[in-house]
Amino acid sequence: MRIVTTLPSATELVAALGLEPVGVSHECDYPPDVESLPSVTRSRVDASASSGEIDQQVLEIGETDDGVYEVDVDLLEELDPDLIVTQAMCDVCAVDEAVIADAVARIESDPDVLTVDPHTVADVLDDLERIGHTTGHEDRAREVRAELEERIDAVRERTAGVASERRPRVAVLDWTDPAMVAGHWTAELVDWAGGEYGLADVGQRSTPREWETIREYDPERLIVAPCGFGLDQTAANRTDLTEREGWDELAAVRDGRVWAMDGHHYLNRPGPRLVDTLESLAPIVSPELFDGPADSVAVPFDELAGLETDRSDPTTESRADPAP
Repeated sequence: MRIVTTLPSATELVAALGLEPVGVSHECDYPPDVESLPSVTRSRVDASASSGEIDQQVLEIGETDDGVYEVDVDLLEELDPDLIVTQAMCDVCAVDEAVIADAVARIESDPDVLTVDPHTVADVLDDLERIGHTTGHEDRAREVRAELEERIDAVRERTAGVASERRPRVAVLDWTDPAMVAGHWTAELVDWAGGEYGLADVGQRSTPREWETIREYDPERLIVAPCGFGLDQTAANRTDLTEREGWDELAAVRDGRVWAMDGHHYLNRPGPRLVDTLESLAPIVSPELFDGPADSVAVPFDELAGLETDRSDPTTESRADPAP
């Protein structure tokens, strides 16, 4: 079956089934081999800009009929896919189903379109099985799901005995200017990691929040994982938070419990590596129970300035490279 995926998480789900797409999105980079595949999409946003500038670009594009992404229709027709996997969760984070529907209407072939719209971990695992069913790889999908659930259960078993009154208040930000509280699956990941997530419910969309609301919540653990940003880009945008009024007064800041996480490859990518995200959140939230996390995934926030300096030297090994 000839498969085209239009977002990184779908590419990872397809790869987990032992399949290789014939075309991917411009953002797809894992497994590493997919970077050599034809890219059928392009973004109209300068992803190297600051968080505030990116937000402004998205707002300005939203006032036009262009949309954030476009599809290379000629290439899509040339690839002649039997199946396109796209998404309906967010038209800013990745190419959405409306853009794909328009592209499919302009080509002669009539591929099937499978749309994912996950808001919980279970939704992601269900998508894995849906893709497995559609591609005739049901058995492999069940095996992968069982392996992922076993890893989830291993974390949950270790935190099950943490009393509610001992669970730290946790906040996770998936954007910094404006500050956005991570939603969707984040609340359950934090709960499984041993924390209390009081700023969003399971399945709730990521939402901009007034900084004063975050200050009042006063997180004891703060994880900064901007959508689409690796650790180096988070380092370049760290002052979005550190220069805010009351930053130094937050409990997490006072106690040295602020971490930066690779939000591009982990927290905001609803594929198999959400389980890697859980395994990296667990030692941040419950350090007395877990070792880690790997510094390719997350680093203490006060180390970001040094990380940005390291990245400016091309001879220095990057700590922000994605985990193998």
